[in-house]
Amino acid sequence: MRKACFVAIVFFVITGAPVFGAGEAETYPARDITNILVWGAGGGTDTANRLVMAEMSDILGVPINVQNVTGGVAGSEGMTRAYEEAHDGYTLAGISESIVTAGVLGGWDRGMDVWDFFIIGGSPTAISVSPNSDYDTLDDLIEVVVANPGSIRAGASAAGSIHHLNLLAFEQAIDSDFHFVPYDSSAGSQTAAMTGEIEVVITTVAEQAQLIRGGELRPLAVLVPQEFRFADSVIPSAWDYADGLDEYLPIEQAIGFAVAMDVPEDRKQTLRDAFDQAMQSSEILEWLDNNYWFPSGVSGDEANRIFADLERSFSWTLWELGAATVHPDELGIERP
Repeated sequence: MRKACFVAIVFFVITGAPVFGAGEAETYPARDITNILVWGAGGGTDTANRLVMAEMSDILGVPINVQNVTGGVAGSEGMTRAYEEAHDGYTLAGISESIVTAGVLGGWDRGMDVWDFFIIGGSPTAISVSPNSDYDTLDDLIEVVVANPGSIRAGASAAGSIHHLNLLAFEQAIDSDFHFVPYDSSAGSQTAAMTGEIEVVITTVAEQAQLIRGGELRPLAVLVPQEFRFADSVIPSAWDYADGLDEYLPIEQAIGFAVAMDVPEDRKQTLRDAFDQAMQSSEILEWLDNNYWFPSGVSGDEANRIFADLERSFSWTLWELGAATVHPDELGIERP
């Protein structure tokens, strides 16, 4: 017996595996944490997660590695990958509000109640064009789209994302259609607008901020009821140009991350405490302010309620717009 114990101890010392005494629990976190981010690099979800993960890493004392896993619909590939890992607190899912449509788009067979959410914040969505565009105002764009349905290429992140949903609602309001081009990230769609691959891009003011400042994108309107102040200028509201938007909009953005709901509560509380501390850091707050984000910082029951509401709103809106493939009733999603 002593020989067996000696061999086991030598194995653990050589491999670096932790050695616990009888009844002794692992101190969490004891090793690297992985954040599987469901959207591509460079977008708002990616940037915000990397900043917050860096702060939380310092607080928790272990590295938090961010991996971009794109594909599927509404972030379903990365979300599935994260959920299939052990529910031990060492795997997070970097998400945005757009994941709530994965079910009705056929890429996810569970409800959002399997996740415990952490919300960093969000920014209003903008309809923008390149500086060389012929569209000087949103009125100019609407006139051409109405006269030529399906001819204007408009890009956003993946089908089912908040930007795609905003585009669908905008189409309904003006009773016409764009030629929708999906990308795996907001950054990809913005680059496409700058190079002329698409004519219109729909992402958030925060995601476009540096490009607007640099004169590489020009916002025509924000998809919220009030105009939006950007630096020394004002971006008008789309409500000033199109009737009927309030039937589907505005939709609040909620970017952050999630952990499986059945992760042990003490580990989730450790993550919440680190998240709360990170969200109070001057570096995070300054970045959010400089990049036109509204900080949130909520987690636990409040964040989960917000995502439950988003799931109901997004799923039923997509169904009513004819863009869903699975009826919300089949997934037990109640009508809002």
